[in-house]
Amino acid sequence: MSSSVEQNETTIFVEPVKVHSSKVVTNDKEANHLLREAQANLEFSADTGYAPELKRNFSLISIMGLGMTISNAWLAVSASLIATIVAGGPMMIIYGTIIMFAFAICIAITLGELSSAYPNASGQIYWTMKLTPAKYNKFLSYATGWLAWSGSLFTSASVTVGASSAVVGMYMLYHPDKSVQTWHVFLTYELLNIAIMIFNVYEKPLPYLSKATLVCSISSFIIIIIVVLAMHRGEFETAKFVFVEFNNQTGWSSDAIAFLTAMMNVNWGFSCLDSATHLAEESLNPAVQIPQAIVATVVVGFLTSMPFAIAVFYCIRNLDAIYSSTTGAPIMDIFYQATESKAAAVGLEFLIFITLVGCNIGCHTWSARLAWSFSRDKGLPWSQFWSVVHPKTKTPVNAHIMNCFWVGVIGCLYMASTTAYTALIVSCITFVYISYLPSVIMFIIKRNQIKPGPFFLGKIGLVCNLVLVFWVLYSVIFYSFPFGMPVLAGNMNYSSAVLGIAIVLLILDWNFRAKKNYIGFLEREQMKELYTEY
Repeated sequence: MSSSVEQNETTIFVEPVKVHSSKVVTNDKEANHLLREAQANLEFSADTGYAPELKRNFSLISIMGLGMTISNAWLAVSASLIATIVAGGPMMIIYGTIIMFAFAICIAITLGELSSAYPNASGQIYWTMKLTPAKYNKFLSYATGWLAWSGSLFTSASVTVGASSAVVGMYMLYHPDKSVQTWHVFLTYELLNIAIMIFNVYEKPLPYLSKATLVCSISSFIIIIIVVLAMHRGEFETAKFVFVEFNNQTGWSSDAIAFLTAMMNVNWGFSCLDSATHLAEESLNPAVQIPQAIVATVVVGFLTSMPFAIAVFYCIRNLDAIYSSTTGAPIMDIFYQATESKAAAVGLEFLIFITLVGCNIGCHTWSARLAWSFSRDKGLPWSQFWSVVHPKTKTPVNAHIMNCFWVGVIGCLYMASTTAYTALIVSCITFVYISYLPSVIMFIIKRNQIKPGPFFLGKIGLVCNLVLVFWVLYSVIFYSFPFGMPVLAGNMNYSSAVLGIAIVLLILDWNFRAKKNYIGFLEREQMKELYTEY
C-alpha cells in the first residue's frame, strides 16, 4: 500500500472522531450515544477496512420504517390489483400472499443472518466480496453491485409512476369526460421526482421521516379499511368470489402457469427486503437491529396486506366497471363503488398517494446508500463524485442526485414506450434477487466455517438459505414469461432482454474500467490492517 493511500485512509478515519469530540455534549443520553457511536465506528473500521462516514442515528423503529415503507405489502396490493385479478381473481392475491409470506420470511431470515454476521452499508456487495473465492470475488461483487443498484433505481421509478398515476386518477374522477394520456402521467412523474428529491439531502430528519412514513402507512391502512366497510352501500361480494373463484383471463391455457407467472404481482409487497441492510452504518447495533427490522417488515406486511385485500374485495360491486375505468387508478374506483362518494374516494386515494410518497423517499434513501457504498470501491464510473459524503448535510448527496437523474431518464422511457417501461419495472424484482445469489450460495457452503452474528438460526437458517436460492431461480424463470397469450408486441415481457443488456453493459464497463480500478477483498484487507495499526 502506497503512503498516499495510507495518508488518505488515516485522514478519512480521523475526521469523524474530531467532529464528535468537538461537539458540546448537553446531557448523559447524548454522551452515551456519542460513546457508543465512536465504539461502533472503531469496530467497523477494524473489521471491514472502511472509514465510518455516516451518522449512526437510525433506531430499530426508523430502520423498520424504511423497510416497511419500501416493501409495504398492503400498498402493493392496491398497486397491482387489476393485473393480479386478471390472472386469477381475488383468490390469486389472497392465497398468493400466503405463499409469498412463507418464501419472504425465509428470504428475511437469510438476509438477517448475513447482515448480522457482516453489517455493512454495501449489503450483498460486501457479503459477496467477503464470502466468494478470491479468484472470483472481485468480479462477482462488482456484478452484484451493478444489479443491486440498477434494481433500486427501477424500484424508485415504479413507485414514482404509481404516485403519478394516483394524482392523475384523482383529477380524472372529477372529470369523467377526459381520459388519461401518457403525457399526463409522464409530466406528473418528472415533477414528483424533482419535488421528492429534497427529502434525502439532509441526514438529521431522515430517521424521523422514516418513523413518520411508517406511522402514515399503518394509519392509512386502518383508515381505508374502516371507511370502505362503514360507508359501503348495497350488498357485499360473496365469500365464493373472494376466496374460491379462479378466473384466468390471461390467455394462458394452463391455470397453473397463469398462477405462477402472476405471483410476480403479489411479490411486489415482499420485495427489496435488503433495503434495511444498507443502513448498517447508521445504526448503533446493526448486527441485532437490521435482522429484527427485516423480519418485522415481512410479518407486518403480511398482517396488513391480508385484511386489506379481503376488505377491498368484499367491497367490489362491479368488476367489469373496474376493468373499463378511465381513471388509471383502479383502487380508487373500488373506493368510489364502495362509498358512492367522489370526495371519500379521492380522500382515500390521497392516503394512498401520501403513502407512495413515503415509499419513494425510502427508495431514494436505499438507492443512495447503494450507489455511495458501491462507489467507495470504485464500482461506478466517476465514483470519486458518488462516494462523497457532504460535510454539511452528512449524506451522500452526489449519489442521491445522480440516482434521481437516472430515475428521471427512466421516466422518459415511459413516455416513449409503456411496454419497455414495464419491462424495466419487472426487472426491479429479478435484479435485486439475482444480487443475493453469490453471497447466499457461498454462505450455505461456508455456514460451519464462518463466525455468525447474534442472529443465526442454525439448521432452520440453512433451510431458509436453500429456499431463497430456489425462489430466486423460480422468479428469474417465471417472471420472464409473457404476461398473457397470444404473445404480441404490446404484451410481451421484455425483462429478460433488459437483464441481457445490463449484463453486456456491466461486462463492458468491467473490461474497460473496473477491472483495473475496482477495490476488491484483498485491497480492503490491507486497509483493515491500517486501521488496526492506527
